[in-house]
Amino acid sequence: MTVTIFIPKDAAALALGAEKVAKAFAREIEARGLDARIVRNGSRGMFWLEPLVEVRTERGRVAYGPVKPGDVESLFDAGLLDGGGHELCLGLTKEIPFLRQQTRLTFARCGVTDPLSLDDYRHYQGLKGLEKAVGMAPADIVKQVTDSGLRGRGGAGFPTGIKWKTVMDAAGPQKYIVCNADEGDSATFADRMIMEGDPFVLIEGMAIAAVATGATKGYVYIRSEYPHAIATMTAAVKIAQAAGILGPSVMGSAHAFDMEIRSGAGAYVCGEETSLLNSLEGKRGIVRAKPPLPALQGFLGRPTVVNNVISLASVPIIMDRGAEFYRDFGMGRSRGTIPIQIAGNVKHGGLFETAFGLSLGEIVDHIGGGTATGRPVKAVQVGGPLGAYFPRELFNTPFDYESFATKEGLIGHAGIAVFDDSADMLKQARFAMEFCAIESCGKCTPCRIGSTRGVETADKIRQGIEPEKNRALLADLCNTMKFGSLCALGGFTPYPVMSAMTHFPEDFEPAPMVEAAE
Repeated sequence: MTVTIFIPKDAAALALGAEKVAKAFAREIEARGLDARIVRNGSRGMFWLEPLVEVRTERGRVAYGPVKPGDVESLFDAGLLDGGGHELCLGLTKEIPFLRQQTRLTFARCGVTDPLSLDDYRHYQGLKGLEKAVGMAPADIVKQVTDSGLRGRGGAGFPTGIKWKTVMDAAGPQKYIVCNADEGDSATFADRMIMEGDPFVLIEGMAIAAVATGATKGYVYIRSEYPHAIATMTAAVKIAQAAGILGPSVMGSAHAFDMEIRSGAGAYVCGEETSLLNSLEGKRGIVRAKPPLPALQGFLGRPTVVNNVISLASVPIIMDRGAEFYRDFGMGRSRGTIPIQIAGNVKHGGLFETAFGLSLGEIVDHIGGGTATGRPVKAVQVGGPLGAYFPRELFNTPFDYESFATKEGLIGHAGIAVFDDSADMLKQARFAMEFCAIESCGKCTPCRIGSTRGVETADKIRQGIEPEKNRALLADLCNTMKFGSLCALGGFTPYPVMSAMTHFPEDFEPAPMVEAAE
């Protein structure tokens, strides 16, 4: 019986040497004449264990990691094909604490299947949601998504069902589904993991959105820095087209829907939906004024659903298991699960999917394991480069949209960057302003000029030039940017700056004078 060995082809695993490990396994299998095959799966999201190698046994999958090419011979000697003991053996994959504590709904197949095997996808309950959707009235699909409580996982947290209903009700000969896969926030990688590890779930989610709204064409706008995701999604679309999942008759129904993969050009601001639409149309990626909303006048001026990868990838399980099943997870107005991405100076960096409601402290200290350096945690930034810095005093904050908003924070795309006590928060505040100045599309004055003045003011504070006056000026600039900017780039840049000033005021004080020795 052929034994299956799983070695990730996820970009994170590749960066840690997975390709060399796969070649070493292939050589060893051939040299020993073994009846084994290698499947290149997605990552499970435990990056401190990558490259993570799994072998399918009668007991279940057994994991080994992190594996280096030099470990391969000894792994086979130890009976790897039977799940034999070895110093790198982690036991049954599903029993690894980091995985066992999760509630994997959106990421249920990620790291489990061959990403480009439609048979694998079907075997693990794929296409069940789309099969149900094509037999339903569009309004019933929209109602199910609305009742589930699903909100946009890209950052704004806007109810997905309301957006779909707006497009469904809009008049027009052509409607579009646009997937925002321009995942540009620091400490985020959930979109990439789905596209590289389970691309069909995104295709299925987009097809359901199309059936619900009457759209017949879709685009996935992927950041150019994700070549592996672009390649995997392109291949998956071709497979879906050949299988009749996409095309003039979606799964044999009367609904037509096809899609294309488009690559971005490296601008952070194109993560904002109207900038993305301009870029998709071949124009410069600058923010559009709203209204009109993209749901009414989006791509090429037509009604358009613009959703994030995780939002769309969460739809198939809602359609398969029902709105109540999904809504039962979470708390308050934050329903379902959220893929938390833990990064920065942290011991156990990776993706952890769970229901909304864990405290920030649980995520950082228990799941993330504290800092990689072993030093005390000083600050945690949640929500990418535009997210607020939370000190340990706020670690009891539940991880949900409303709780973070009450503390002047935002969940955003659920990326968490951990900093130890060596971090300079004035430097971090300056970086936020500098980032905004560099990435601004330049259309509105508060963002374009305010961020530049912010960098200059932070430098004056650092130099001890009228520190009190310049701290007040920096706060005033933040207020102007927050309420006067056209989009979230300028509007949210004040979050990291003001949180750093509020929670770490000592870092904004002039450095003490050192007296010269007599």
